[in-house]
Formats: sequence, structure tokens, C-alpha cells
Amino acid sequence: MTAETKGRVMIVDGMALLFRAYYATAYGGYIRKTSAGLPTNAVYGFLQYFFDAVSTFNPTHVVCCWDMGKGTFRTEKYDGYKSNRAEPPLELIPQFDLVKEVVAELGVPNVGLVGYEADDCIGTLAAGYGEESEVYIITGDHDMLQLVTDNVKVVIMKKGRSNYKVYDPAELLADKGLTPAQVIDLKGFMGDTSDNYPGVRGIGEKTALKLLTDYGTVEGVIENLQLLPKGVRTKIEADLDMLHLSRDLAQIRCDVPVACELSECLWEVRHESAARKFKELEFGSLMHLIAEIQEEEGIVQIELGDLG
Repeated sequence: MTAETKGRVMIVDGMALLFRAYYATAYGGYIRKTSAGLPTNAVYGFLQYFFDAVSTFNPTHVVCCWDMGKGTFRTEKYDGYKSNRAEPPLELIPQFDLVKEVVAELGVPNVGLVGYEADDCIGTLAAGYGEESEVYIITGDHDMLQLVTDNVKVVIMKKGRSNYKVYDPAELLADKGLTPAQVIDLKGFMGDTSDNYPGVRGIGEKTALKLLTDYGTVEGVIENLQLLPKGVRTKIEADLDMLHLSRDLAQIRCDVPVACELSECLWEVRHESAARKFKELEFGSLMHLIAEIQEEEGIVQIELGDLG
């Protein structure tokens, strides 16, 4: 942490961690549940990922961002956006609200805004925090790489816990051959099968990368259409509107009306309420996560039996 920055903010892509945790623990067919039958496997795994990231990146501030339903300004612009997504598994549905309860009991703010995606909330908060603090975005979504700046690092979670790839502008250029802005333009050309928008039909990642390497931006490519091979030029000309729409859909908004002041997201675990929630959800095996923080802060450990 540099002397010029005010702390290190960890922004958690809540949905990315929750879905990853669900599928990592459900693939074998066993779903962890409380004795009352409430599914908790995704929340349990989320907490493991969450505390591992805290331990790895040592934030002074933490905030968690969430999607707030399917309908967003992107679905209004393009009704096919994410229309290929299956409904979430039944065992996961009750855990959407449950995980936010647990996060709140830890003392971490939950941020989301109807009409926008978690990505937009993350982008907006990162832009604000990045003016005076170090920011680490914890996610599995490579679209977030467009948010990288000198003060904002995007941490891609790889397979397994404690396995991260940290991107700053230099690493993004070295690993992907892209600037942050080019991450958006790349999606404009090649589309995104996961989010279900096509880009320019017939142009894949390899061609898109070459176009951006040679001409820098979507505008640079369009200005030099006459220099492109006929096949590539024809494809772009035929899908010019979709090129611009796909790029617009790919761009994370960094000016949405959300706010969370640094003072609101100071990383100070509410040990007693967190332990009580862990007990309620029968997460006794995770109590050590709270205990380790208590030891670091010099707080006497709360025993499960003391919580009544």
C-alpha cells in the first residue's frame, strides 16, 4: 500500500463467488443443508472463497456487489441479452437472499441497483475508490478486465481456492495483448456467447485481436475498412449496427447512482453476530475463520456455547 492511497478496498463480485461455490460443491450430487432442510452449500463455499481472498489481499475495506434481477437496461436495448441463461438450480434460489444476510452479519455492505448489473455497481465503486485507494476486484468474469487502471486491479479466480491471476495494465497487455478499453472493443467484434450477443458474425477472437492490434479501436478499424481482406470487410459492413450494439452491451457503466463511502465498508468483522449466524446455519466447521480474525485483532474468541 502506497503512502498516497487511503487503504485497500476489496470489491467482491458476489454472484461470481456464489455460483462458483454452488457448482464446486454440487457436482457430486450432495447438497449441504441445515437440519431443517435449508440448502446452504453455496453460502458455505462462498464464505470459504471470501475469507481466502481477505487473507490473500489483506483489505482495509470490503464491499460486496450483487445483481438485482434479470431486467436491466441491457435487456431493454437487446431482448436477446442473456436470454440463453437457464433458470438457477432450485437449491440455489433460497441462497441468494441468505448469502446477503450472512454478508451483512459480517459487517460488509451489500450493494446492488435494480436496472443494472453487479458489474456496473462494481465499475462505479471501483472508479470512485480508485481515485484515492488501491482497489482489488474479486471475480471470475474476464469482462471486468476493462476496469483495470493503475489503482484498480482485477483478480480473476481460477480453479480451486488460493489460485488467483491479478491484472494491472501491464499484466493485461502482457497476457492478453489488450488495453482495458480494447477489452470492450474485442467483445464488440467477437460477441459473447455467455451473454448471448453476437458481435460481427464470422469474426472470432483471433481475427478480432489482429484487428485491434493493427488499428487500435473499433473506430480505427472502420476508418480503414478498405485495407482489410474482402471477407473481413464484408462481414463488418454487414453487421455494423450489431458491432456497435455489442460493444455497448459489453461496456460496464461506471457512473450508475450507487455509493458506499469508505467509512461504510471498513473491514471490521462483527464477530458476535457473525458467529451467531454461523451457528444458526450449522457452520461450526467455519468458526475458525472468525476465530483467526479475532486472534489477529487481539479479541477474545467467542465460543459457540456463549451465544445461547
